[in-house]
Amino acid sequence: MAHDSSSQGDARLYGCWVELLTWMQDYATFSGLEFVKVSDFPDYIYRMERPYDLPTTTASASLNRGAQPLLVASVSPRHVDLKSVQLRLMGGSKHWHLHAGESGLQEGKRPFTRQRLHALLDGALQGAGA
Repeated sequence: MAHDSSSQGDARLYGCWVELLTWMQDYATFSGLEFVKVSDFPDYIYRMERPYDLPTTTASASLNRGAQPLLVASVSPRHVDLKSVQLRLMGGSKHWHLHAGESGLQEGKRPFTRQRLHALLDGALQGAGA
C-alpha cells in the first residue's frame, strides 16, 4: 500500500484522526466509558510564537473503564514520514495501524468505519465482563 507523505496526505490523515476522536467521544457518551486526552502533539507543546495549524492538539487519547484504559489511540506526529493512526486494546495483543485513504481511514484495503470501531469496543467490553 502506498503512503501519501505530501501535505495533502497529512491533512487527510489528521482530518481522519479528528473524526476518529469524535467517534471515540460518542462511544464514551453512550457506553459509560470515559474519554481521556492522553497527550498533545510535540510541535503544539513547543510551538513558541509559531502558528499552530493542525486541526487538533490531541496526539493520543484513550477510552477508560474506571481508572484503566480499554483502548488507546494515537496518531503519528508531523515529522514522521510514514504516518498512521494506531489503536491498541489494552490487556491483550490486539492493535491496528490505520492509514488515510481517499474516503477515510483504511485498515489495509478495508475501510475503518465508526461501526468497525464500535464492534471492536463492544467485543472488548464483552471480553472484559462489562
